[in-house]
Amino acid sequence: MRHGSIPGARGRVLPLSLLGDPVLHTRCEEVTEFGPQLARLVENMFSTMYAAQGVGLAANQVGESLRVFVYDCPDDEERRHVGHVVNPRLVEADGLVLRGPEGCLSLPGLEAGTERYDHAVVEGVTVDGEPVRIHGTGWFARCLQHECDHLDGGLYVDRVRGWRRRRVMWQAGRASWGR
Repeated sequence: MRHGSIPGARGRVLPLSLLGDPVLHTRCEEVTEFGPQLARLVENMFSTMYAAQGVGLAANQVGESLRVFVYDCPDDEERRHVGHVVNPRLVEADGLVLRGPEGCLSLPGLEAGTERYDHAVVEGVTVDGEPVRIHGTGWFARCLQHECDHLDGGLYVDRVRGWRRRRVMWQAGRASWGR
């Protein structure tokens, strides 16, 4: 990505993988090839995330089993965080555990109260191979943990228990996209 360009401005919207697609439940592969194809994927992921009105998107949500995610997410102080991470590692998740509403572009229109830490740190690299370390608090910490879960083959509904899980899974089964 060129410095100063708006993420997603030159990308195309890709189809989303929805609940039940095996790619969402498989651990993604480390990225080993950096170049125009990876940059194009990240650009397309931004376009797709914005078109779907999301705040984060993992590569497996667009059918690519690679360890990459993009984000455009505010924290609880309304500071906007925009970026991407290649080969991310969740190196810290701590602080208070808060249950809050969580949704997912792979389960459109649904959400459930999901427990997450209110502080997270992710390390990885950019599409150019430059190291990055991202600190998130509040809502942004939730986003970072959510996207890292995706790359490990997990969805937020895997963290939800009891009646909350039964309700969201029942809703997914009744959703037009779930049929």
